[in-house]
Amino acid sequence: MESVKIDRILRRHQNQKSALISILQDIQTEYNYLPKEALERVAGGIGVPLSRVYSTGTFFRAFSLEPRGKHLITVCLGTACHVRGASRIMEEIERILGIKPGDTTEDGNFTLETVNCLGCCAIGPIMVVDDKYFGEVTTAKVASILRNYEKI
Repeated sequence: MESVKIDRILRRHQNQKSALISILQDIQTEYNYLPKEALERVAGGIGVPLSRVYSTGTFFRAFSLEPRGKHLITVCLGTACHVRGASRIMEEIERILGIKPGDTTEDGNFTLETVNCLGCCAIGPIMVVDDKYFGEVTTAKVASILRNYEKI
């Protein structure tokens, strides 16, 4: 972690306590997770207890305290997606990548997560890679979707 980058982020937000979430979003974008050292620097930089920074970082699902892969795969397991085969989609991703939800591939390319609903019920099951949504996913489509992000 480069303290210069964190200091730049803090200055961009004028070291304001009220900008804590925005600061954490910028750090998450920069590092793909919230490094412990960065959280400590933020706490000192905006003058709040480290416990407040950690509680904010752990409250929101968008933040991660663990390193994530270059590409974030999210699979909806909500009711509509579930009845349309989301569990089979998860199994296929797990088989291809060799990871379970919450894990990152050894090469650091993919992290797999699940959510309860993405609000796309009519076109489920839904799989999201980074910010790209894939609807009506079948097990036959999974490998080709992942191939767009890395050769398997």
